[in-house]
Amino acid sequence: MEDVSRPDPRQQAALSAALSGAVDLSSLKARAESTTRQPNGAPTSTNQWVIEVTDATFQSDVVDRSLTVPVIVDLWATWCGPCKQLSPVLERLAQDASGSWVLAKIDVDANPRITQLFDVQSIPTVVAVAGGQPVDAFTGALPEPQVRQWVGSLIDALRERMPGIRAAEEAAEQAAGRAQGIGEPDEPAEEPADPRFVAAEDAIERGDYAAAEAAYERILDAELGNEQAREALAQVRFAARAETADPAAIERADAAPDDVHAQLEAADAEVAMDRVERAFARLIDTVRRTSGEDRNRVREHLVELFALFPADDQRVMAARRNLASALF
Repeated sequence: MEDVSRPDPRQQAALSAALSGAVDLSSLKARAESTTRQPNGAPTSTNQWVIEVTDATFQSDVVDRSLTVPVIVDLWATWCGPCKQLSPVLERLAQDASGSWVLAKIDVDANPRITQLFDVQSIPTVVAVAGGQPVDAFTGALPEPQVRQWVGSLIDALRERMPGIRAAEEAAEQAAGRAQGIGEPDEPAEEPADPRFVAAEDAIERGDYAAAEAAYERILDAELGNEQAREALAQVRFAARAETADPAAIERADAAPDDVHAQLEAADAEVAMDRVERAFARLIDTVRRTSGEDRNRVREHLVELFALFPADDQRVMAARRNLASALF
């Protein structure tokens, strides 16, 4: 394996080709499931956003985690001089990012399956993974300003598509504000009610779900990353469907497993009946059986159902893992 300090244009082209879909991260899944799973990679020093990843933990620490925030994979080795220049830079940037992305460090000598998966020709190689798939990469020990610019461009491009990025950024801002004494109990900072949300909530109280849905959609048209509006939209859409949910839809769906519309109706009915885990399992099974637009439709419906519950709901967390397994 070649020890390099500057990017090779031919290698960059090869990486770009791999990112077009040739890399299948699910190839490590069987190995990960058949091996006694280690706990999530421990952070290096005190940096909780830097984790050591192995062949056995790749599925959970990289693929699953990348469904929430980007995971930047640092492929390195102890004998690699340029790696010793680049890795500390990535670790500092991960610490500064406060969870808007995670750095996964992988020793290529100790984890040959991952090395083979990414077709690593030289190190250091850095690959960004989002939504379970590689999305960008570079090779060589780039100067810190270039690395910082690469990471910044990546996060900017993914922020609206990955709510976990904005959530982490907002949490970091709030923590910084508390550290500076902003918003202390003796100086409450009251914000006026957003009239757009007030209008939507008034519509819900009237039972006019269509008007409420339209109000939340207008907010999202103006602010794609508004998670409050996105969650409220999922709630009001389900409330509208729940009013007409037919328990008989479950029997119809069971009799026609390939009828995607029937499966969606049945899942809604099951959630309305508080059979949440069964609803999630039904749609995950449907994801496994479908492809293309049908698969995407089912996935979006399932993610919308996830939004009805707290993010730390054990049923949602388990279903997210199963969905990642079905997709990747």
